[in-house]
Formats: sequence, structure tokens, C-alpha cells
Amino acid sequence: MRPPTAGDNLAPHLMVGPPTITIHVPGLLRDYCAGWTELSIPARTVRAALEDLEQHHSALYRNVCDETGAVRRHLNVFVNADNVRDLDGVDTTLTAGDVVTILPAVSGG
Repeated sequence: MRPPTAGDNLAPHLMVGPPTITIHVPGLLRDYCAGWTELSIPARTVRAALEDLEQHHSALYRNVCDETGAVRRHLNVFVNADNVRDLDGVDTTLTAGDVVTILPAVSGG
């Protein structure tokens, strides 16, 4: 076997971590994450972002997700300007720089 040269493509051997995304936390939920307005975390999907919340901000997670892990019905989750319900739900893929926003649903009459 010959040693690698400058022309060899070594990229398949490199492990690239998940992209860093930002979670925007609305005022009503900030008490559950030490008052932070935004959290920067590594996540490939919305599900992975929620799992990170479960590990590092469990009080916030419990207010966003129910005991089954589903996003609570009275909350909407957006990736940039798109509601994840209109995308792939919690399996929506995230890319570096995406902003995930958690918003309480608004209703009225």
C-alpha cells in the first residue's frame, strides 16, 4: 500500500460533527433555562435538538415536550420561518446557522 499523496481524496475518512444551530427561547419559557434568550447547540435534526434540551436543559424540555417526547400541542416549533408541522416534523434536517424557534400557539375568537 502506498502512502497518501496530495491528489488523494481523504474527505470520506473525516468525521464532521453536527451543525451548530440556535434555539430561540420565548419569554414564557426562559425561566426554565436560566433566563437564556438563545441556546447554541449542535444538532442534525429538530429531534436531536430536543434531545440536547432533555440532557442539558431538562426543565425547558419538560415544558416543550410531553412524557412521550412529542412537542406539546399548545406549542409550535419553527425552523427559520417554517413550522416543522409543514416540513418533516421533529425529523426536519437542520443546517449550520438555522434558528429553531419555540412559540406558544395563539388562538382566540
